[in-house]
Amino acid sequence: MATKLEQLTSMTDVVADTGDIEAIRRFSPVDATTNPSLLLKAADLPQYRPILSDAKRRALADGGSEQQQLNSACDHFAVAVGQEILQLIPGRVSTEVDARLSFNTQATMDKARQLIGLYENAGVGRDRILIKIASTWEGIRAAADLEQDGIQCNLTLLFGFAQAQACADAGVFLISPFVGRILDWHKAQGLAVNDAEEDPGVQSVRRIYNYYKANGYRTVVMGASFRNTGEIEALAGCDRLTISPGLLEELATDTAVLTRHLNPEGSVSGDAKHTLDEAEFRLSINEDAMATEKLAEGIRNFIADQRRLEDLVKSL
Repeated sequence: MATKLEQLTSMTDVVADTGDIEAIRRFSPVDATTNPSLLLKAADLPQYRPILSDAKRRALADGGSEQQQLNSACDHFAVAVGQEILQLIPGRVSTEVDARLSFNTQATMDKARQLIGLYENAGVGRDRILIKIASTWEGIRAAADLEQDGIQCNLTLLFGFAQAQACADAGVFLISPFVGRILDWHKAQGLAVNDAEEDPGVQSVRRIYNYYKANGYRTVVMGASFRNTGEIEALAGCDRLTISPGLLEELATDTAVLTRHLNPEGSVSGDAKHTLDEAEFRLSINEDAMATEKLAEGIRNFIADQRRLEDLVKSL
């Protein structure tokens, strides 16, 4: 009997949500995603210390102020980890723009091009990279321009439907709507969730998926940030799902039948197609307390982990 992971990969592209090379080697995902938190965890592993030291050496050679060198070291490290991952997967790795740039369109574009340049200097084509950008209005505008330049993007920290609408209209390659963090917020408000069908994170991704498919958007939907395998199973059939090693392990040892829940054929959306302008986008996010709070929290947490990574570089 096929495992649930094997059944899932027959209907959905499975992506590893980790920078752990051994986990990627074991589960053989199509793609992999990283972020400042995952890079910080990787940097704490002994096998990554030589890579981090080399990144610092390269940054010193780049010159500039101490902060510029720290930024450069983190970029070199992210790209080096990405290169290691790309040796093990057939698809792409997502590398994230510094979250401190989340509200600066031009700076986000500049950083994205720097990261692509580092990959290209290492012999890695942009067709193997997705640049991760927070789904702020400024980030979405940056992604729209980058896509026109052939730099494809993964819009992350996506919690609200307005973010998904704006990303699709901007023509971004992929979005990462978060499931588990949406559930976390609602549980903190006292919502009792008995199963995946009641899970507001699952419901959010299904709504986005059906809106995209019903209206012919080509943007890829990749559910992310799962708290349990029930959420993953409830989204079987989604374009992609990025899953942590622990949950991949659970799926790989379960041989029960997995039912497909999402399918592009026959998708029906309860939402009329609508293009948001900036004022509508900001108002919609403001009216969605969960999206407002989780987006802000996610950016703060990524910034905190970026700074911890910089402190680790300093200590070498």
